[in-house]
Amino acid sequence: MRIYISADMEGITGLVDADDVQPGGRDYERGRLMMAEDVNAAVRGAVAAGATDITVNDAHGPMRNLLPESLHPAARLIRGKPKQMGMLEGLGPEHDAALFVGYHSRAGALGVLSHSFMGHEIEDMWLDGRPVGEIGLAHATAAAIGVPVAALTGDDCACAEMAEWDTSVTTVAVKYARDRFSADLRPSEEARTAIEKAVAARLSVPPKAPAAAAVPSTLTVRWQSASVASTLLGIPGVTSTDTRTVRAQGALPGLFRLFGVWMRVAASLTGQHPYC
Repeated sequence: MRIYISADMEGITGLVDADDVQPGGRDYERGRLMMAEDVNAAVRGAVAAGATDITVNDAHGPMRNLLPESLHPAARLIRGKPKQMGMLEGLGPEHDAALFVGYHSRAGALGVLSHSFMGHEIEDMWLDGRPVGEIGLAHATAAAIGVPVAALTGDDCACAEMAEWDTSVTTVAVKYARDRFSADLRPSEEARTAIEKAVAARLSVPPKAPAAAAVPSTLTVRWQSASVASTLLGIPGVTSTDTRTVRAQGALPGLFRLFGVWMRVAASLTGQHPYC
């Protein structure tokens, strides 16, 4: 059984603030170790279920958060950027299931460190007219590749958002949002035991591969900056609905890859901190 893990950071056990998840933050070094422990709990669960090949993709920010020496020896690590598929780099139809570890709720939700991909640079996103963030877009892209999402860990808001997309995904709440930068924390050992047990149980019967999407999807993004939207109109196939909102149509996962290009363009035009 081949398992893929996409590891974000905002939804990791114990982390609640930008200083916990941004390089240079006063608690970032501790945060990256906490991230490794949650990932390792998922790896242990996958191994217990019979996984023989496990790939971990560091999917947060600079994508250099996980220290290779801190990772469980059963897993291989994809680290650094740029990556053509970003948070889903390395995911392919050969994988039997995907796990999303440390994920968070979308922009506008009152979850811990909630945002959609680029902090306040992206005000909102829609996939086929439905509000979407990292959870929904990653799930839809994995489905288009033919890989089921088996489990997700994060705060209770992230878990609820995942359930809105797919009730078959096992979720593990490692903290309970009080506000965007505060949470009621689950004890660390308890949270990691819960992750390990939930993953092992879910993978004991490998999830069924999802059916391929029959029609192209439309991705719409509303940016904080009209300059970003204006520049993106230079990309063939990108249209606007107003001065700050652009959209494009195409099949996933290609549309996900195109969105990665949009983010690189936006990053070149803006230099603001991701949380405010």
